[in-house]
Amino acid sequence: MFFFVLCAYYVLRPVRDEMAVRAGAAQLGWLFSATFVTMLCAAPLFGWVAARVATRWLAPCVLLFFASHLLVFRFALDASSLAVVAPHVFFVWISVFGLCTVSVFWSLVADRFPLAAAERLFGPIAVGGSAGAIAGPLLTSTLAAPLGIANLSLVSAALLVCATLCALGLTRGWQAHPRSPDAPSRAALGGSAWEGFTLVARSPVLRLFCVYLVLHSLLGTVLYFEQTRLMASAFGSPAERTAFFARIDLAVNVLTVVTQLFGVGPIVQRFGVAVALALLPALSALGFTALAIAPTFAVLVVFGVARRAGEYAIARPAREMLFTALPRNVKYKAKNFLDTAVFRGADAATSWIVEGARAIGIVGGTVALAAVPMALAGAFVGWRLGRDPGILDEEAADR
Repeated sequence: MFFFVLCAYYVLRPVRDEMAVRAGAAQLGWLFSATFVTMLCAAPLFGWVAARVATRWLAPCVLLFFASHLLVFRFALDASSLAVVAPHVFFVWISVFGLCTVSVFWSLVADRFPLAAAERLFGPIAVGGSAGAIAGPLLTSTLAAPLGIANLSLVSAALLVCATLCALGLTRGWQAHPRSPDAPSRAALGGSAWEGFTLVARSPVLRLFCVYLVLHSLLGTVLYFEQTRLMASAFGSPAERTAFFARIDLAVNVLTVVTQLFGVGPIVQRFGVAVALALLPALSALGFTALAIAPTFAVLVVFGVARRAGEYAIARPAREMLFTALPRNVKYKAKNFLDTAVFRGADAATSWIVEGARAIGIVGGTVALAAVPMALAGAFVGWRLGRDPGILDEEAADR
């Protein structure tokens, strides 16, 4: 199931990047802001659906919901009357699509496997997802030219249908298994809709985690703006750009798998979470320095691939480790608030900062140089987080 979910997403991720090029770098601030607002609206909507739909049907409903949208995009991306609007809508939609489908996958799997099985199986399951993340760009780079960009939506929709069948098979297998529980846990977390915000506001550690996420988002957004600016002139056609974006995704995901297998475990076991959290921003400082010295397309591509692979293989798992010892309300409510409102809000705010810098003539190497101290600050904050995870004491968490 995870293979098909991530394959469907990565078939379309290069198309999203092409839509960003079509919209133009000047529109990225609006696109990031629209994505942030849409995610704020989508989170309570998903919660409303989850409260009313049986768990065995929740994942299939979400997957088919997005698959049906892809049939609409198949025609919208080709319609001349929608040529101005479609790229913007698609950019925002694919961001919501990626967040929701991966989230509902892990919710379903976590509901079906007890902790002992999860410790044994979640690693191989994640490798299945990484395989899908490799296969998706491979499909796009191969099919973008002969099929056309719009028809890639149909490819992704077919993959989502396959993921839906896997979800149905997973729930049927769980119900038939003699050692399975009678029903998945349905216990509500309780509390208010704003509890995620209040948990973050009361915890010094989670506030520091906010700072780390904001700095991480700032660096990623600066790099994405530079990529969009340079891509517009590096290739002559949308199909060529889409195929190249797919090759970048392929390189990122292959490097991610190699690092997952041979890098993140030894790093954490030998040096600790603090080093793992500080490593990516420290390497980003070196990358932005190189980009400031030589603001070329080649440097951008190498730095972008290395940074994204480091995020998926090292920084993201290290961040998730910080939540393993925290109470359930922090794991779900506070973490959801951090992953959506904080992270996407930082994306939107950073996009406008970069736009403002571009408006006064700060572009290229100058922007990269300005990002270096932010990267060094991120390394320091990550080191502090890992050294003192601050795991909320139980009494404070209960309060």
